[in-house]
Amino acid sequence: MMFAVLGIPIKKMLGLNETEFGLLAAMPVLSGSLVRVPLGIWCDKYGGRIVFFLLMLATVPAILLIGHATEYWQFLVLGLFVGLAGGSFSVGTPYVARWFAKERRGLAMGIFGAGNSGSALTKFVAPAIIAAWGWQSLPTVYAIAMLVTAILFWLFSASDPSHKTSSAVSFGEQLKVLKDRRVWRYCQYYSVVFGGYVGLALWMTKYYVGEYGFDLGLAALLAACFSLPGGVLRAVGGWISDRHGAYKVTWWVMWVCWVCFFLLSYPQTAMIIQTTKGPLHLDLALSPWVFTGLLFIVGTAMAVGKASVFKFIADDFSDNIGAVSGVVGLAGGLGGFVLPIMFGALLDLTGIRSSAFMLLYGTVCVSLVWMHFSFRPQSIK
Repeated sequence: MMFAVLGIPIKKMLGLNETEFGLLAAMPVLSGSLVRVPLGIWCDKYGGRIVFFLLMLATVPAILLIGHATEYWQFLVLGLFVGLAGGSFSVGTPYVARWFAKERRGLAMGIFGAGNSGSALTKFVAPAIIAAWGWQSLPTVYAIAMLVTAILFWLFSASDPSHKTSSAVSFGEQLKVLKDRRVWRYCQYYSVVFGGYVGLALWMTKYYVGEYGFDLGLAALLAACFSLPGGVLRAVGGWISDRHGAYKVTWWVMWVCWVCFFLLSYPQTAMIIQTTKGPLHLDLALSPWVFTGLLFIVGTAMAVGKASVFKFIADDFSDNIGAVSGVVGLAGGLGGFVLPIMFGALLDLTGIRSSAFMLLYGTVCVSLVWMHFSFRPQSIK
């Protein structure tokens, strides 16, 4: 997520257009998505502790080298390696879930998922580091933080051999779960609640700068109003899902997002209405405070939705959580990769910044229709 802030000075330095900026911000999400399936399967087979530790170590060199890159292609390539960190979710989720009984897994995975709040922390910390020492210093600080985290994790974590799947289970046998129609349904839900979260978290700092003319520090601070609940409240979403069921929670999450995206998608508009007393000038626009309030609601809903989707997985695939969470995480991550690029392309094409929310509004409409026809009334809990 450091590209959400770091990308702004890089965009200015390299003279990137909106589509190129979107690709830069999304590139780490691509690799983080593609690697989720094998990482989830390796977690099932070798255990989450060793896989998580090696994954964190693998990202340190790439993060460090970001500060020394000078060409656009160099940032794109390094972004792919930095993005390996995004695959950690399909390792941590099964690693955590297997320590708890089924009725407590939603909360447990939600607490683990609260690590998404790191994207909000970046928006508080990164602008201050950039202002004090320049943007090149940010990757160095993050590389050190990742290395220290990896060491602490290895020293204070544990493993249980019984949590591993049998070594006789092949890669292909674990992937047979893809034949289950439910997996694809959960992929679609997660691509909205997680993919939308990632896309907006990467895009909102720049949106505030362009739409309202705020400086980098204030823009990042307001963008954190979306990212912070989207991470921290995931634990609450897990608890709610345990109590009320994954379907009902996910259904209401989609409705809340649908209403908010409808309001957010309305562009700044000036109209002249001819009345009997002459022309009436109307200016319609969301103030930055109303805009931020709606974003906060969306972030909260997505936090709950991310937890409720994985509650589906924990309930239905308790023996194969790693493989299924990897596939579903891949779908969500690909949503997070595609959306920033589409946001930039739509902005280049239309010149309307709120076109990003128009796209998300349409996506949620499709999701609601699909959910309605995917579940029979008697299956709703």
